[in-house]
Amino acid sequence: MRLIRLVRLAVILLLALLLVLVAMANRASVPVHLLPSDFVDFLGIPAVVQVPLFLVILGAGVIGLIVGFVWEWLRESKHRANAATGERRVTALAREVGRLREAQSGGRKDEVLALLDRPARKR
Repeated sequence: MRLIRLVRLAVILLLALLLVLVAMANRASVPVHLLPSDFVDFLGIPAVVQVPLFLVILGAGVIGLIVGFVWEWLRESKHRANAATGERRVTALAREVGRLREAQSGGRKDEVLALLDRPARKR
């Protein structure tokens, strides 16, 4: 378990070092056009921002990650709904089994069977 933490930390540090190196190599300012030139001409407002290239690169990566996470969350919503439905069914069936066992034993339970049917406690 400790080895996994060390490997994870090493990978994170390596990625951080790589990002710092990319940022240092791409410090030059570049123009970023926020709107197409036709809109700029129509609105009459300047829509160009000068930012370092590494911010453009990292910003595009972050935006891509966010879009990917949202896309996957939406795509997997049906699986989460099915899991919740299954969980509710399991709970209802467990309750029904308990009621049927009580009805079968006539309301009386043997002490040993009652101990065996009781859910195990976590230690």
